[in-house]
Amino acid sequence: MKSLENLKFNADGLIPAIIQEQSTGRVLMMAWMNSDSLQKTIETGKTWFWSRSRQKYWMKGESSGHTQNVQDLAFDCDGDTLLIQVEQAGAACHEGYKSCFFRSIRDGGEGVELNDVRLVDPNEVYASK
Repeated sequence: MKSLENLKFNADGLIPAIIQEQSTGRVLMMAWMNSDSLQKTIETGKTWFWSRSRQKYWMKGESSGHTQNVQDLAFDCDGDTLLIQVEQAGAACHEGYKSCFFRSIRDGGEGVELNDVRLVDPNEVYASK
């Protein structure tokens, strides 16, 4: 049995993919994949996703150069979520942070604290491409 047959895609044909930096264990981002973007990820060793808002495929880093090299691809016990461990080059977040999870909730839900340092100004990265 092929391993992909164990996966359960939602009604839109998508499955959530949690992207984790292999060397640190830090969660970098979450994005959606369909069977084609998952297959392209497996074939290329780079992460490919499906953009629900733009209705198109995209490779992480295609605009910024901040790519993800896949080190391991796993799925959970229910087969409805992927965990992709990567070697991250540069910022994973389109706002210029290493991780998309750069804000922490504080003060009983009343406050927000930045928990990371911005690596790049996204306006400069995308303007130079």
